[in-house]
Amino acid sequence: MTLDTMDRRLLSVLQKRGRISNADLAEAVNLSPSACHRRVQRLETEGHIKGYVALLDPRRMGVPTTVFVEITLTTQADDVLDAFEIAVARIPNVLECHLTAGTADYILKLVVEETEDFARIHRQYLTRLPGVATMQSSFALRTVLQTTALPV
Repeated sequence: MTLDTMDRRLLSVLQKRGRISNADLAEAVNLSPSACHRRVQRLETEGHIKGYVALLDPRRMGVPTTVFVEITLTTQADDVLDAFEIAVARIPNVLECHLTAGTADYILKLVVEETEDFARIHRQYLTRLPGVATMQSSFALRTVLQTTALPV
């Protein structure tokens, strides 16, 4: 399961060009198409590649506004954490939820149409999350950097 230089080159190209053909991928990393195909299959089987996705444009999808919500719980008991995590997974506009070390217990990343849409989600979902003591929301004014590519 150790990644060699060629594996890393393949992963780097695939992260940026997920729809690349096997022939073009092989050429990009200077490998034969059959060897390239075998390596990509192995990377998938071993779990280095979790899946392939289409990245959608939030503006065109009608959710151009990104909101970060910091949540502090009343306690960090396992049952409260579990109940919170189950409930937050059901909120449709949540893209990410991170358990954090710091001032907040969790940070959520949501996408919404506008402030009124966030107000609706806040009332309908966020205020009903179990174990919440405090909540603080921040609206992103502009995205300066966004990538899905991990350093390989």
